[in-house]
Amino acid sequence: MLPSFPSGRTRLFNTPAVLGGRGFSLRPLDDGDLTWLRELYASTRADEMAMVPWLEAAKRAFLDQQFDLQHRHYLAEYADADFLAIEGDKQPIGRYYLLRQAPLHLLVDISLFPQTRGQGVGAELIRSSQAAAAAASCGMRLSVRTDNLRAQSLYLRLGFVPDDAETPATHLSMRWLP
Repeated sequence: MLPSFPSGRTRLFNTPAVLGGRGFSLRPLDDGDLTWLRELYASTRADEMAMVPWLEAAKRAFLDQQFDLQHRHYLAEYADADFLAIEGDKQPIGRYYLLRQAPLHLLVDISLFPQTRGQGVGAELIRSSQAAAAAASCGMRLSVRTDNLRAQSLYLRLGFVPDDAETPATHLSMRWLP
């Protein structure tokens, strides 16, 4: 059984007005979201898995195992983070995990289903997080896969720069300061 998302959080991340005006909203995740979160995770690894010569059942078992491990890791390492569902028309379209702590807020994870990527949702969430971090006299940090050039490009446009922090060879650490 997977660990549960934290409940009863009083400090929530508000939906940025620009996104709210476009019909998007944020809400805390709960254990009833795990099914679609598995699908979301699988969608983020689709290109990678397409190159693996396994049966579909083996790919699915692997992705489910990886999701479980990631979920456990995030809840154990970032227990104080905001674990949020991103919704459009009351349907889940992604997740946003943000740990707000000084001196650098940590963007733990942002993932969107493929049909929503490239529409500015992620950029607006990050801009709003940057404004909140700046208001708290903090910066932000994140880690992105080295092969995720699209996300790296977004982060660079939003003012993040590569950081010298030690990360695995598969990831690039980035930071933003107000």
